[in-house]
Amino acid sequence: MYAKLEITGTLEVLTGMHIGASSAFAAIGAVDLPVIRDTLSDRPMIPGSSLKGKLRALLALQYNKNPLTTVENDNPHILRLFGSAKKNQVQRSRLLFRDMIWSDASVEELRAVGLYAATEVKFENTINRLTAVANPRQIERVIRGCKFDVNILYNAVELNDLTEDISLLAEGMHLLKYDYLGGHGSRGYGKVKFSGLKLHLAAGKIPSELLQKCQVSLDGV
Repeated sequence: MYAKLEITGTLEVLTGMHIGASSAFAAIGAVDLPVIRDTLSDRPMIPGSSLKGKLRALLALQYNKNPLTTVENDNPHILRLFGSAKKNQVQRSRLLFRDMIWSDASVEELRAVGLYAATEVKFENTINRLTAVANPRQIERVIRGCKFDVNILYNAVELNDLTEDISLLAEGMHLLKYDYLGGHGSRGYGKVKFSGLKLHLAAGKIPSELLQKCQVSLDGV
C-alpha cells in the first residue's frame, strides 16, 4: 500500500517571532539579527526544517527515556515518523514539511488595519555582569498577527500505522502551542498556534473511516 496525505491549515504568530537568516555581512547601522526571507517575494518565511525540527524535539522530550539522546536513538515511533540518517540504519521520513511564506490573505488582513510591514525591530541589551558594560543589539521579528500557510505531506506506507502517526504529529503540534518556534523563546518570542488543519487524500486509496479518525486528531490541536 502507498498513498499520500496532505495536511493544510494556518500557523499564526501570537508574539514576535525570530527565525534568523545569515548575518555574515551587514552594513553599518543594519539590523544585527535579521529574519529569514523568501528571496523572490522578500516576505518573511518559516523554513519547513524549522517546524519539523521543533516538533521532533518536543516529541523527543515527551517520549525518549533519555531526553539528551541523539536523534538516531529517538523513540521508535518518532524515528518511524521523522526518519533517521544513521549509518546502516537509514529510515526515510514519512513527513515532508513545505517552507511557509507569509500568506497573501495575511498580507491583506494587516493592510486593512494600516500595517504594511510584516516585521519589527526590537532593541535589546546584554549586560556584562563584571564590567556592567551594555552590549546593544537589534533583533528583527515577525510581528504578531502574521499568518503562514501550513503544508505537510505524509507518505502512508503502512495502513496500520496511519492513525498512530497522525496522532503523534498532532501531539507535537499541540505541544508547540505551549512552547515557542524560532529563537529567544524564554524572552517571550515565538508563541504560535495552528488553526483550520485539514487532512486531504492526495494520491492512492485509504478507507474513509481511517481518514476521519486522523482528522479527529488534527481537530484536537
